[in-house]
Amino acid sequence: GEIQLKKKDGTVFWADLHACPAFSSDLFQKVCRISLADITALKDAAEARRHVEILTHFNEKLQREIVRRQAVEEALRKSERHQTELLERARELQEKLRELSHLNLHTMEKERKRISRDLHDDVVQSLVGINFDLESLVVIPGITPEALKEKIAQTQQLVEESVQSILTFAHALRPPGLDDLGLVVSLNTLLADFTRRTDMEVHFVPIDEMDQLSGDQRIALYRIVQTALANVEEHSQATRVELRITQTADTLQIEVTDNGISFDVPGQEALRRGQHLGLISMRERTEMMGGTFEIESTPGKGTRLVIQIPLTDGKEGGVEI
Repeated sequence: GEIQLKKKDGTVFWADLHACPAFSSDLFQKVCRISLADITALKDAAEARRHVEILTHFNEKLQREIVRRQAVEEALRKSERHQTELLERARELQEKLRELSHLNLHTMEKERKRISRDLHDDVVQSLVGINFDLESLVVIPGITPEALKEKIAQTQQLVEESVQSILTFAHALRPPGLDDLGLVVSLNTLLADFTRRTDMEVHFVPIDEMDQLSGDQRIALYRIVQTALANVEEHSQATRVELRITQTADTLQIEVTDNGISFDVPGQEALRRGQHLGLISMRERTEMMGGTFEIESTPGKGTRLVIQIPLTDGKEGGVEI
């Protein structure tokens, strides 16, 4: 065994004892023979190794804790960055919603003003003329049947003009043929009215699957083309317009090209300030359907508008455009 012993000078040391039975030199007496070795250096070395092992174990444990805490700190930093990005995105969306609300109010007020002016210039004046003709029938003494018939015919003409004006307003607000006759017929009617009003040459290339689009897609496409033609009429000074619609497996592309004068394509800042309402309207309708909106304008080559909209499964529903 191993035991601690003390020397004469009081020094304590570790001894390794080995004992075995034996006989004395004369072989008549049994004795216990003991060998003793000083193993203090070995014990000190073993204790040092044990301390090293303990320190190594705690060092490894400390390293693992450091790595764990670093991972936690990095996760916290990522979470803080993510939260900051979310807050920034939320602020951007809130600002965009305010801009869209302002734009919507501005557009609605502009549209109300236009409708009010057109009603006053067309329908109200026609109704005033009808009322005047009806009153004149009462005050005209001794009117002949022929004159009465002519007056009634004139009044009927005014009534027909008023009805046509009201139908024009209703068609502009929501074309009835869009639901009943389909998108192709509605676009052809829109382009025919545009040609009659502007004398521009119009080339239309549709696709066979257009009337299989969902209700939201049909009205969005119609409004985009309607706004694009309004911009061409108001700004381009063009003589020819081409409307081309193509389709891939999952994308619908609308391309409107004119040969008019070019213009400086506005940047995002100009759009955010509420300028170029027509472009903003088309862009917002496109983005609400998950599409992309691009416009190119080159001197001597006119303007080209390209809109790509991802197709749905054709079912009704979704965002109302």
